[in-house]
Amino acid sequence: MLPGNPRNARQMQMMMRRLGMTTEEVPDVEEVIVVTKSKEHVFHAPEVTILTVQGVRTYQVVGAPEIRARLSAAPAPASASPPPPSTSAPEEDIRLVMEQANVSREEAIEALFQSNGAPAEAILKILSRGR
Repeated sequence: MLPGNPRNARQMQMMMRRLGMTTEEVPDVEEVIVVTKSKEHVFHAPEVTILTVQGVRTYQVVGAPEIRARLSAAPAPASASPPPPSTSAPEEDIRLVMEQANVSREEAIEALFQSNGAPAEAILKILSRGR
């Protein structure tokens, strides 16, 4: 609670408005599910409030969750080829590996993928492979 005398709901709303805060109830919510890697937290008929502070929206969920194990996705067929390496490596790292190891962009990306994004390790892998 805020310091000072106890305030009524109207005074609190006015104070929140002055601070740039707004609240909004979400009506008729039937279910909210929070999914983690291993569990699902299922809230049946929760109270949901959206608090907006300086443009950032925060959702508040109130209720008793039912926690259950998450159903795993079906395994991929064994004959499926591995997914292509991600190009999420920074462009700077890709260029560094290309220049230092004198390889193509695709080879640099593959080496970065195999070395978990470590450029020095990727360069060493490529250079040691050439011997």
